[in-house]
Amino acid sequence: MTQFNFSAMLSQENQVKQIPVDMLVPYHNHNFTLYEGERLDDMVESIKANGVMTPIVVQPFNDKYEILIGHNRWNASIIAGKDFVPAVIKEHLTEEEAEIYVIESNLIQRGFGELKPSEQAKILSSRYESIFSQGKRTDIINELMALEGKLSEKKHNSREKVGEEYNLSRNTVARLLRIDKLYDGIKSWVDNGDLSVRAGVELSYLSQDRQEELYKANTDFDTGMILKKISEKTARELRKESPEKPVKEILSNKKSDTKSIKIDSEVYERYFGGMNSKEIALVVEQALKMYFNLD
Repeated sequence: MTQFNFSAMLSQENQVKQIPVDMLVPYHNHNFTLYEGERLDDMVESIKANGVMTPIVVQPFNDKYEILIGHNRWNASIIAGKDFVPAVIKEHLTEEEAEIYVIESNLIQRGFGELKPSEQAKILSSRYESIFSQGKRTDIINELMALEGKLSEKKHNSREKVGEEYNLSRNTVARLLRIDKLYDGIKSWVDNGDLSVRAGVELSYLSQDRQEELYKANTDFDTGMILKKISEKTARELRKESPEKPVKEILSNKKSDTKSIKIDSEVYERYFGGMNSKEIALVVEQALKMYFNLD
């Protein structure tokens, strides 16, 4: 690979430069899920055929560059065997400004509804904490829209109207703000559908230490799966229990929040062979909705 002159690039802000993929690192607080499956495959094939059409955005970070926008393009470029990625270099950003680039680019590219509950919660929390200058946020959003070749159809002029901005009710906003206060492992339960948002809200009132204790006590670390589903009622009871009482003891005294039924082994193998419990539950739920004509 050609020798790279890092110092020569630092003074050329906002120009598109070709940066080696091994000189790029993810944003230190990047909490958004990277593309997988068909979406990733399509991006890899596109980059193989056409290269990276839209530059990523980066900022200097020690002797490398930290990615603000374009984690998926960078990841796909590596898979596609590319040595360089076109990038726009941003200098002298504050932490708040860098965070705006990361969050707003994900909203523009994916849309709020595509994000996981924990990702939605993070965005709403950022809005309510008022860590961004409104004028600077508007300037950055306009820049991102131009970079993506899009025109902004929304007026981003009021942090206080975040519910209206994302077409969310006041109660939904309040619940998501609580989800952002969950222990990371419990957030994954919500994202995976193992824990309802409402149950997560109840657990969010536990201390971080108590939440961590709950996560460790109720996770199979060999599979990464939750051991026992926790209903909203059980979550509420956990919240009320004395913090001195071990979580394992509390969970062991609760009746299971799931019901079991018996299925003939031949029927099971015919329809559910090879599926895990989560996949089976989804199929049963969809079949029942069709049977009872429920939307």
